[in-house]
Amino acid sequence: MRSRRATAVAALLALGAALALVAAAYATPNRTASPSAQASSDSTLIKCGKTRTLGMSAPLTGDAASLGQQQARWADFFVGRYNQTHKKTKLRLVKGDGQLPNTAQAIKVAEQFASNASILGVVGPAGSQEVVASTAPLKGAGLAFVSGSATRTSLTDGSRSGYFFRTVPNDDQQGTRVAAYISNTLKRQRVFIIDDEETYSQGLADQVEQVLKAKSGSTVTRDHVSQTVSDFSSLIVRIPANTQVVYIPWQLAPKAQIFAQQLRSAGKSALVFGSDGLFAPGTFTFAGAYVSAFPVDLASKSVTAYTKAHGGQSELFGLPSYVATQVLAGAVDKACANGSATRAEVRKFVAQTNIPKKDSLLGFPVRFKSSGEMRAPANFGIFRIGASGKYARVG
Repeated sequence: MRSRRATAVAALLALGAALALVAAAYATPNRTASPSAQASSDSTLIKCGKTRTLGMSAPLTGDAASLGQQQARWADFFVGRYNQTHKKTKLRLVKGDGQLPNTAQAIKVAEQFASNASILGVVGPAGSQEVVASTAPLKGAGLAFVSGSATRTSLTDGSRSGYFFRTVPNDDQQGTRVAAYISNTLKRQRVFIIDDEETYSQGLADQVEQVLKAKSGSTVTRDHVSQTVSDFSSLIVRIPANTQVVYIPWQLAPKAQIFAQQLRSAGKSALVFGSDGLFAPGTFTFAGAYVSAFPVDLASKSVTAYTKAHGGQSELFGLPSYVATQVLAGAVDKACANGSATRAEVRKFVAQTNIPKKDSLLGFPVRFKSSGEMRAPANFGIFRIGASGKYARVG
């Protein structure tokens, strides 16, 4: 027969086990949502109301703020026009500061959006590395996310299908276009490529290097530098004097401007060629430099209206974020047709997007492949920076 003391101890142990089970039930969940949590996020009905909410992740402060602010202004431009022309429904944009290249901050923004029950879709993230870092919380919450600038080719490799979309071409397209322009149009063969040690830059540098090396007579040298560097003297000294083109697929326009100036001060005459991350009129203004950039319909009345409303600055890097917002707004309108919507419904209608050419600021219809990639004829243009810092399309 058990003693009273033994019976009491057993009771306490049983109580402790029960409390542990209760605590486990209410514990804070892991950042990666479980399958059941994802299914719940997909199927939860969100009351649309008169005002529908979108999130936007962009680098609003930090080294890439000059680009992120353009994206935010273009998204605001779309929201303003939408709200003026729609009497029964309105759009609201909740912005999160991704602080590119700070991926930890991008994850924080994604988690905030994922937990905000009113958000139906997300514009962004801006950088390719931010998309990679933010995928788990955004996808786990069932959110469609449409980037107006993330170009890394592998982002549409299948792991984000149905969730991630982009309104810009990919780096394979950009790299091939850049390499062809250097080799066939500029007819330069001695090329020095410098990546900035980040995912976006490395992927694009790899593509251009691969294409150029396959061309007979081309000599390609590869180097790298951290985004934190501002004194490029030790890098510049490694660039051979007979180099004809220095290709810098970077994201930070102020650093590219400093590099180009230091290159000339060191007596090196090579052409500077940047990627879409450096398409920043007013910031990257180095005369004679070339930049690849997203497709834009320069004849669009909307581009003219934006330029007029923003002090004569067209800020074309941010334009694809207007289109990304347009894509999500159209999908939300369809999903909310009966007054409520699920995030899964929004994703379905994003995938079915068909914006005709007349309504597209890109100059061609906006439609998506199943991977989230835009259908042809999406591709990149080439711009040259003039003596006044003005960008002129040359290819």
